[in-house]
Amino acid sequence: MIQPPSQTPPTSSTSELNLPPWLERQLATLLSQRGHAWLLEGPSGLGQYRLALALARAWLCDQPVRDAAGHIQAACGTCDSCHAVDVRTHADLAVLMPETVAMALNWPLSEKAQSEIDDKKRKPSKEIRVEALRDVVEFSQRTAGRAQGKVVLVFPAEHMNGIAANTLLKTLEEPAGHLRFILASENAQALLPTIRSRCQSHPMRWPDPAEALAWLREQAPSATPDKTLSKLLRATGGRPQDASDLLNAGPSIDPWIQAWSQLPQHLANGQPGLLTEATPPQAVAMLQKVCHDLMVQVAGGTPRYFDASDLPAAKSDRGIAANAESASQRWMALNAWARDLNQSAQTADHAFNPGLMLEALVSRAQTAIQASI
Repeated sequence: MIQPPSQTPPTSSTSELNLPPWLERQLATLLSQRGHAWLLEGPSGLGQYRLALALARAWLCDQPVRDAAGHIQAACGTCDSCHAVDVRTHADLAVLMPETVAMALNWPLSEKAQSEIDDKKRKPSKEIRVEALRDVVEFSQRTAGRAQGKVVLVFPAEHMNGIAANTLLKTLEEPAGHLRFILASENAQALLPTIRSRCQSHPMRWPDPAEALAWLREQAPSATPDKTLSKLLRATGGRPQDASDLLNAGPSIDPWIQAWSQLPQHLANGQPGLLTEATPPQAVAMLQKVCHDLMVQVAGGTPRYFDASDLPAAKSDRGIAANAESASQRWMALNAWARDLNQSAQTADHAFNPGLMLEALVSRAQTAIQASI
C-alpha cells in the first residue's frame, strides 16, 4: 500500500544502503563493465531498485571504495555526494518514477506536481508522466555540478507510456556529456524495443535459497522461527525482497502465514479469506499463485507457493483411463481460470467497485477449484 510522503526530510532507508550479498556481487559486476545505459530486468522482489540506486551512488561517489586493481566496488557512503543521494538532493541525479512510487520511496516530486496534488487538482500518477521526461531532457543538457558526471535512474521503467518513452529515446541514444542511465524494470518486455536495444541488459540473479533465508532471518525479529520464514519465502516465490516487505508490513507475520496457508481451501469453499485484506491487483496476484500451484499439482509437480497439504486434494478415480480423463478435465478448468485471471490483472487497477470485483473473483475461483479436484 502506498503511504503518504514523510513530513521529515527524506533519506535513504537502512535497507537501501545495506545490500544483501547477492546484490553486492551484481553491483561489483556492473561497476567493472563499461556502458552508458543499463537495463536491470527481472521479476519483482529481486532488488532492481536497490541495485539501481547503489549503482548510481557508486558512479557519483567522490571517494568510491576500490579493489587492489583500482576498480570501483561500491560508494564510500560518507562523502558529500553520498549524503546528497541519501537525502534526495543530489543535483546530478535525476530519478524518474510514477508519482505514487516516488512518494512511497520518499523521492521529492517537482514543485508543480506537488502543488497540484496538494491542492487536490489530481491524484498522484501511477505512470511516469511525459512532463517528467521533458525535465530529464533538460537535465541532460545542463553541466554536471560535480566531477563524476550525471545519472538518470528510471524505475519501474515499464511505467513509461509510449509518448514518455519516445521522449527519452533521443537522449538515451546520444547522451550529452558524461551522462549515464539505469533503467530498472520488473516487466522489461513491456518496454519499447527501441528502448531495450539501446541498453545493456543485466538479468537480475536469483539468490540461493539458503542465502535468501539467512538474509531474511537478519531482517526478522529474533523470535521468528525458520519454519515461518521458509513459508514466507515460499509464498513470495523465493523473492527475498517481497518476503522482507511482507515481514515489515505488520506487527506479526504469523497470522498472515496462517491465512495464506488456508487460502486455497477457503476459496474452494467460496470464502475470500486473506483476499479481504488485499487491493484488487494484490487479490488477482494471490489467485494466480493458487491457480499456478493447482496446475502444477495436476501435472504431478511440486507446488511453488504453497505446501502440498495446503491445496485441496483431488478426488480419487477408478482406473488408469478414468484418472487420465479426469486430469485432462481438471487441467482445462484451471487453464481457463488462468486466462480469466490474466484478463482481470489488466483491469484490476481500475476496478469500479472493488467489493463486487472481489465477489466475482472468489466465485470464479470456487468454480475452477471445485472442477479441478
